[in-house]
Amino acid sequence: MPTVYVLNGPNLNLLGQRQPEIYGSTTLADVEQACIELGRDLGVEIRFFQSNHEGVVVDTIHEARHEANAIIINPGALTHTSVAILDALNTFDAPVIEVHISNIHKRESFRHHSYVSLRAEGVIAGLGVNGYLMALRHLAPLIGAR
Repeated sequence: MPTVYVLNGPNLNLLGQRQPEIYGSTTLADVEQACIELGRDLGVEIRFFQSNHEGVVVDTIHEARHEANAIIINPGALTHTSVAILDALNTFDAPVIEVHISNIHKRESFRHHSYVSLRAEGVIAGLGVNGYLMALRHLAPLIGAR
C-alpha cells in the first residue's frame, strides 16, 4: 500500500486552541484521524507527524525518502524561513503538496513568501483543514492507490 507522510511544523500542535478565528476549532488529532480514515478509503497508509523543531522536520523528510510515496506538508511558520526544509524536500523524489489552513496571501506580507513552494507540485491555502484531505485525494491516484 502506498504511504503518504503528513508533516506539520511549529505550533500546529495547538490547532483548535490557538487563534481559532484564523485556524478554526478542529484539533490536529482530528485532522490526523480524518486523514487516516480517508487514506483507508483510498488505499493509502498515512504516517502523521508534528514537530516544533526544524531539524526534526528535516529528519522526517529524510526518513520519508525511503518510506513514503508522497509528502503533504504544512510547515507552519517555517514556510517563510526554512531553506533547510526546502533542501530536504529537494532530496525527496516523489510528489509534495504544501498545505496551509489559512490563506497566507491575505495575511501579513512576510507570510506571502514560501520556500516550500519552490519544491511543491501544488499548494492549497485558505481552505481550512479540508486542504489536507484535498491534497490526499489529489495524490492517491498519482502514487498508485486503488
